[in-house]
Amino acid sequence: MARVPAAVTAAAHRIRHRARTVPRSLSRHYRDRRALPEVELVPQPHPYARALNLLCVVLLGAWLGLLIVGNVRVPVGPMNTTMTLRPSLTGGTKINVAPLGALELRSHEAPLRLDVDVDQLDPERSQALVDHPERLSGLQDEVARDVEHGTLDLAVRSCIAVVSGATALGLAVYRRPRRALAAGGLALTLLTASGATAFATWNPESVLEPKFSGLLSSAPSLVGNARSIVSEFDVYQKELARLVTNVTKLYDVTSTLPAYEPDPTTIRVLHVSDIHLNPASWKIIASLVQQYAIDVIVDSGDTMDHGTAAENGFLDPIADLGAPYVWVRGNHDSALTQRYLEHMKNVHVLDNGRAVTVAGLRFAGIGDPQFTPDRAIKPGGNPAEELAGARLASALRDQRAAGTPVDVAIAHEPSAARETDGEVPMVLAGHLHHEEMEVMKYGTRLRIEGSTGGSGLRAVEGKYPDPIEASILYMDRDTRHLQAWDEIKLGGLGLTTAEVSRHLPKENQPGASLPPTPSPTPSGTAP
Repeated sequence: MARVPAAVTAAAHRIRHRARTVPRSLSRHYRDRRALPEVELVPQPHPYARALNLLCVVLLGAWLGLLIVGNVRVPVGPMNTTMTLRPSLTGGTKINVAPLGALELRSHEAPLRLDVDVDQLDPERSQALVDHPERLSGLQDEVARDVEHGTLDLAVRSCIAVVSGATALGLAVYRRPRRALAAGGLALTLLTASGATAFATWNPESVLEPKFSGLLSSAPSLVGNARSIVSEFDVYQKELARLVTNVTKLYDVTSTLPAYEPDPTTIRVLHVSDIHLNPASWKIIASLVQQYAIDVIVDSGDTMDHGTAAENGFLDPIADLGAPYVWVRGNHDSALTQRYLEHMKNVHVLDNGRAVTVAGLRFAGIGDPQFTPDRAIKPGGNPAEELAGARLASALRDQRAAGTPVDVAIAHEPSAARETDGEVPMVLAGHLHHEEMEVMKYGTRLRIEGSTGGSGLRAVEGKYPDPIEASILYMDRDTRHLQAWDEIKLGGLGLTTAEVSRHLPKENQPGASLPPTPSPTPSGTAP
């Protein structure tokens, strides 16, 4: 038998050894891998989600900063006030005069609202004004300086507040200084952008069109010659000074709201509509007549609910309202209602284009051609209404041809009122139970009044009661053009809120040209 070389034998031993050791090493390797902790893959948040999260932190932190330290105490004339910036979707300025109510101004459009709280009168400064009335002449400059200094101080404090609040909340949420600083920087950027937007949209004439609420809205408000007032130099400072002066008087003695100076040439028209048998409306109308020195009341219909003879007694208080009453029939008023009013003293019933001059204004109107107390016929926008409007437009043309042009037309349904476009400067309507104002294609201004009765018994049909609405229209006695109007809104059934909003036509805004004259339609008939 041949002898195997020693080298071959040694190689065979090495192969067998490796065959035995490899499985041990592999099993040990896999056993060690099983002993290692399991690692899960956590998905990273989407960049948009991270950005939204950061934005939420910034906004919340900035709001908390403004809430805690973002206010300044500023003396404005004789008053001590607190100025604060608040997040808002509409912007503007709100002046709180506790306990009298609030005054809102559409001063700017930005996601920030300026709140001014009138805390109290300074006894020494207010007494100095009472003892030395000549100081009121320089009050406008003093007020302007006080407001300017207060606004600058508030801007600096607000920057510190939003940066501190956003940074602190960012540090609490992310626990990373870099992310917290990024939150503070973004908050400062947003505040700066909002401030720039407010500056770019700043409207100093907003003080001419305030909205009053609370007890302030129950005080008299008188309008003068709007065109001469808004054209005066530095109107903002003058009106702001008057605001401060009158608030001072309100605290000291009963006085008037900051408003235009009384002008004896102004004709004041109270527009009411859709009373719907609400007995509270007569007391409200009588109060408005007295407070605003109303010259004439215009009712654009739906005074009744069913137009029955039994309801006629509801109309008796009209005789004691203190002003002439001009009325047109609505779709809830019957022929019986109309005949009853025709025999009442100081009531002027208009129908079929009949015209009458009352308090220096010439009115013409037409009654609603439909009578729908049971809602069997759906009113609005049908040929009957449009035909009635065309008849009214024809009567307006006849009046103009006769040398007695009409200043104000009246119809209950807006569809009829729109047919008079181009034939009269202004037309009044109701029916919709909410307020609207627009200038139509050919220059006629359409005013739709809300429900002065809060929709009557229908006030309880919805989730919230309808408000009681009326308007004061200020007309120039010489031109018989609209100077301004106040929208009055009272809380409906069971509510006690009140608001008065002042509005100016565009042609009466500072720097505007003369008001346009309605142009007749090309065909000579209403559109």
